[in-house]
This record gives sequence, structure tokens and C-alpha cells, in this order.
Amino acid sequence: MTRNPFPMISAAALTVLIPAAAFANFSVGDTLGTDLEEIRAKFEAQGYTVTEIEAEDGEIEVEYLMDGQEYEVTIASDTGTVVEIEAEDGDDDDDGEDDDE
Repeated sequence: MTRNPFPMISAAALTVLIPAAAFANFSVGDTLGTDLEEIRAKFEAQGYTVTEIEAEDGEIEVEYLMDGQEYEVTIASDTGTVVEIEAEDGDDDDDGEDDDE
């Protein structure tokens, strides 16, 4: 008797796709612009709460909240293109020290 591999393939696909859904409105490669207030407006128009936005070292970093989780998007300041999206773990801040100690 042969087994149908579809359920296993489907489960593997969901494992990859579910975390990606958290970043559904912005993806790496999207162009969000280079003006900080324009970028903030784009995030807020999607219903996100922007907690910090700053430009330094050739990048624009946007920290925002979605469903109680904090995320950070890095944008190339020369092109306005998203280069990285990551979920923040909440254990540390810019100094790299654990805030819970």
C-alpha cells in the first residue's frame, strides 16, 4: 500500500507560510520610500503602531507593534527598499543586555 505524501508536504508548507503571514503587508524587496513621515504613514495606514523610526548608517529602522508582537523593518535609506524584516524577542534593547535581569 502506498502512502499519500500530500499531508506531509502540506504540513511542511504551512510551517513555512504561517510565520510569513505575520509580515503579510510588507515584504523584503518592497519599496516604502525614504521619507520617515511617509514611511510612518504607510505603517499606520495598515493599522500598525510605530514605536520607533530612525535613520542612521545608511538604513531606516522602523519598529512597530502588530497583535502585541514587536517587529523591526530595515529599509535602505538610498532606495527606500525593505532589506530585512524580523520579529523582536523582547528580551533586550539596543544595548544587547537582557532587560529582565
